Amino acid sequence: MQIIEITPEWIAEYESISSAFEVREILAVFTPGEGLGGIHLVPQTVPFPYIKDYDTLSPPRVWLAEFNTANWGFFLAKDAQGLTVGAASVAWNTNGVDMLEGRRDLSVLWDLRVHPDRRRQGIGAALFRHAADWSRRRGCTLMKIETQNINLPACRFYAAQGCVLGDIRRFAYRHITAVAHEVQINWYLML
Repeated sequence: MQIIEITPEWIAEYESISSAFEVREILAVFTPGEGLGGIHLVPQTVPFPYIKDYDTLSPPRVWLAEFNTANWGFFLAKDAQGLTVGAASVAWNTNGVDMLEGRRDLSVLWDLRVHPDRRRQGIGAALFRHAADWSRRRGCTLMKIETQNINLPACRFYAAQGCVLGDIRRFAYRHITAVAHEVQINWYLML
């Protein structure tokens, strides 16, 4: 497998990799004592599994219109036959990206996706390492990764990559009707 850095002109090929996944389990949030007893994340099976596709809310081509991506990294993972099997993007040093907190030593793994037929083969881990290396080369000391409580496979993946849970924002999406029930979970990788 080879990982190549691409320019935004390749966004259609990037988008050809689906971001969809099946939600079978979530991390339910419990706050004993109205939160004074801490926050507990407990895996729970959902009664009716469903498909979640992040691209229905914000496909990659929209990022190009919404943000100045001049300081972003875009990557494709190609297999031995030259087929695109994964993609990732990293935001860095970009005004208007709140997750960057105005810091130049922080990057955000904006997106990571692997073709559904090629998941669990190390492609995501290779893209993740590439994104971390890209961030280090820009002087970043920390990489932030946002996911949600409905994406338990992603949470387990980021923990396996050495990330630590940094914060949980229970009401981050309440203004977005389609995802108001979801909880934002932010992971961090020390670089």
